[in-house]
Amino acid sequence: MRILHSMLRVGDLDRSIAFYTEVLGMRVLRRNDYPDGKFTLAFVGYQDEKEGAVLELTHNWGIDKYELGTGFGHVALEVDDACKACALVKERGGKVTREAGPMLHGTTVIAFVEDPDGYKIEFIQKGSW
Repeated sequence: MRILHSMLRVGDLDRSIAFYTEVLGMRVLRRNDYPDGKFTLAFVGYQDEKEGAVLELTHNWGIDKYELGTGFGHVALEVDDACKACALVKERGGKVTREAGPMLHGTTVIAFVEDPDGYKIEFIQKGSW
């Protein structure tokens, strides 16, 4: 067994795809409309789905906002340099919610950014954990 993907419901698919591709540097792997079900699925990631886990962005037509709730935490991405990754997100118009630095009560270097729907994305600096 292996993890295939995590699904996030998004209010504006084009805006979300722009964030994940233009701000975080992922690429669209596939996108399919399901008119009978009134939804669209877009899969984004850094590598092909056969090689690693990806994100499934689900847009239910006619719904432009979701309540995030308290159960979901974040999606974690490994980065070479958390400070540089945050700077790049800012340059590309993204929102950094926690600057890079050691995690509380630990030494792992982390940072957090937020996607357009409010989902948290954690950067974990390679080699610091």
